[in-house]
Amino acid sequence: MSATATIAAPVAKAEPHVPMRHIVAFFFMVFGMFMAILDIQIVSSSLAEIQAGISASADEITWVQTSYLVAEVVMIPLSGTLTRIFSTRWLFVASAASFTLMSLMCALSSSIGEMMIWRALQGFLGGAMIPTVFATSFTIFPPRTRNVISPIIGLIATLAPTIGPTVGGYLTELYSWHWLFLVNILPGIFVTIGTWATIDFDKPNYNLIKTFDWTGLALLAVYLGSLEYVLEEGAADDWLNSDVIRNLIVVCAISCVWFHWRMFTKPNPLVDFGAFRNRNFTAGSIFSFTMGIGLYGLTYLYPVYLARIQNYSAMMIGETMFVTGVAMFLTAPVAGRLSSIVDPRVMIGGGFVGFAIGTWQAHYITSDWAFWELLVPQILRGVSLMLCMVTVTNIALGTLTPVQMRGGAGLFNLTRNLGGAVGLALINTTMNQRFDLHLQRLHESVGWASSTATDTLSNMTHAFQSLGSKADTVALKQLSLMVRKQAFTLAIADIFFLLTILFLAIVLMLPLLQKPKAAGGGGGGH
Repeated sequence: MSATATIAAPVAKAEPHVPMRHIVAFFFMVFGMFMAILDIQIVSSSLAEIQAGISASADEITWVQTSYLVAEVVMIPLSGTLTRIFSTRWLFVASAASFTLMSLMCALSSSIGEMMIWRALQGFLGGAMIPTVFATSFTIFPPRTRNVISPIIGLIATLAPTIGPTVGGYLTELYSWHWLFLVNILPGIFVTIGTWATIDFDKPNYNLIKTFDWTGLALLAVYLGSLEYVLEEGAADDWLNSDVIRNLIVVCAISCVWFHWRMFTKPNPLVDFGAFRNRNFTAGSIFSFTMGIGLYGLTYLYPVYLARIQNYSAMMIGETMFVTGVAMFLTAPVAGRLSSIVDPRVMIGGGFVGFAIGTWQAHYITSDWAFWELLVPQILRGVSLMLCMVTVTNIALGTLTPVQMRGGAGLFNLTRNLGGAVGLALINTTMNQRFDLHLQRLHESVGWASSTATDTLSNMTHAFQSLGSKADTVALKQLSLMVRKQAFTLAIADIFFLLTILFLAIVLMLPLLQKPKAAGGGGGGH
């Protein structure tokens, strides 16, 4: 028997029993995390209704989503330091209570200015719940329970944004857009009281307030806030052709360098990057970044196609997208079981190959595709998300020390969110460019020299002959819309093809991962 095995045996026996109080506290926290992540996408299918309700312009209404994302992405890496100062209990209670109050204020908003303020505060104050749950799951629970705990947090972290458009569509259609936010009130109160009564994992250290890096906080807010804005709005503003985008890129670059220099030179940094010394955490964060593209990018791409090509309502889009959620729910327990018996590198590879197969099938998309044609790609996406999420989380966070865990959990979640932001920026930019290219090519082929085009136009003119002299104009307009519709479908097909290449390419990075040894941490929470 090796020395390692000799030492490992008593450690396994020494794993403490997890008190029922901690289990109850964890599930309260998971529910809070679900609300925070759900609210990222819950408004996405109801922006038109919100726009009408608060009298916002088409350009302004996107800030209902952008302001939340920008604020949340600042809080996520900050959560580790705040946990050390205030303790898990008080940080989570304050975060849940603030999120609930800001939800009420969003529902009461009567202008875009009010909505932006409350949504930003909702994202910032509620953002601490997400990384805190990840850190808690790896500190209070022993390694032997991770095949159960990891699928739970993985399912919530990926299911919430996936079903967000579905939930939002139903609430808006059955009630009103106000219920997108009012739905958080009672659960938020429940989570606030429940976590206050049950969390006792650690103690606050208020002395750390004396050394709190306020300059670092300002730099972090400017750095991540400007980065998120550039990624969210860059494609719509034509990137470097916009003075605002150019200036924010400069601001982002300066604040990025200054922030990282400060974090690596201060004795008590606001954000501890020490977790990146762990090879698996670094590689796992890269996989998490790519997974964010698959999670948020495809959650965006499918509804865009269904709305613009199939003219689906918010509820119909939600019902079509719900397939992915069902696949994830059914895969979660299987993924948890497999994670304890299969090399995690094999599971991660299988997950990303599944992503690639799904996007490869989807790249054959035509303007006639609907629920049944999208069924298999969506099932593959749901299964792949769970295989990747469970194993990437385990391999990235499973070997960190308790000290590294608090900061590492925030950074890990940040990589997934940034992956989604970068993915959406690239998707929108590519979509615009490929749409213009395909539109130009179709215009060249659908000219007066094309017998197919002239025959189609003639038939359409005949169909509109009841309009009299306007028949020619209406038919020509309809033909133009058909061409634009086809160009847009071809652009989406190109994006699916590029995503296939990305998901296959990331599989080549699997050798960076080391097979994790059985971890000995957890179970104590201190």
